[in-house]
Amino acid sequence: MKKLLALAVIAGGVLFVVKRNKAAKAEADLWREATAPEGSFGSASSNGSAPAKAADASRNN
Repeated sequence: MKKLLALAVIAGGVLFVVKRNKAAKAEADLWREATAPEGSFGSASSNGSAPAKAADASRNN
């Protein structure tokens, strides 16, 4: 009976650690996505419009 209880405690501890690590990884992924530079997810800006072309800057002179 003591062996079974010890086994259950160990299994519970392992399950707890695995769940905690999975949650920490998910949170780190969210922070990485939220703090990534704007240009890392494609050429469109964050509001969905296309960025201005560099050739248009020559008309500002």
